[in-house]
Amino acid sequence: MGHWQERTELLIGQEGIENLGNKHVLIIGVGGVGGFAAEAIARAGVGRITIVDGDVVDVSNRNRQIAALVSTENMSKVKVIGDRIKDINPDVQLETKQIYLDGENIATLLDEHAYDYVVECIDTLTPKVTLLTTCIDKKIKVISSMGAGGRMDPTQTKVARLRDTYNCLLAKKVRKMVGTQRYRRKIKVVFSPEVIDKSKVEEVKGVKHKRSTIGTISYMPAVFGLTVASVALRDLLDS
Repeated sequence: MGHWQERTELLIGQEGIENLGNKHVLIIGVGGVGGFAAEAIARAGVGRITIVDGDVVDVSNRNRQIAALVSTENMSKVKVIGDRIKDINPDVQLETKQIYLDGENIATLLDEHAYDYVVECIDTLTPKVTLLTTCIDKKIKVISSMGAGGRMDPTQTKVARLRDTYNCLLAKKVRKMVGTQRYRRKIKVVFSPEVIDKSKVEEVKGVKHKRSTIGTISYMPAVFGLTVASVALRDLLDS
């Protein structure tokens, strides 16, 4: 009977297996995009993983989120994804945090460990920007997901620097908030320039951490999440 990583080892070698096994990846947001990113990072054999998300599984998540099943409704997303990660690799050093990030706890989180990579999949603009700029200031490698919602063509998904994004409203808002070219040049993102139909977006009132809801299809958050994971894993293997 072979080892669970034998196919990965065939591709990246024993040195690559040991390299990833010694890395610590922080994944912030394990919903549509981040849940798939966490799964791919775990299956690649990253030895230490910290996942952060303050949300619970909702019935409306079931069309696109790997954590969302009838049996997991109302469970915390970090619990569901954390259990999957441990079921994939029982030897992983896993830390789960069911918290929402804000301006006060982001720096504290980033200072807790010497993370080798941060995977940022936050939906809310202010903590997203604060997290990204703080990572750059602290010289922590980071990959960020821009907007997967409203899009249907996975072949348009791209990896770029923030400054080179276009046709993405979330990326435009992030560019504006980070302000300086220094951040725009250094922040690496996954985005799609596919033009979205604005009629597929609804404003949300009275819901904490959410201002709008946008139409989504099953595969696009997965495409973004797996692309985000690929960037992090390839960078880690090159380091």
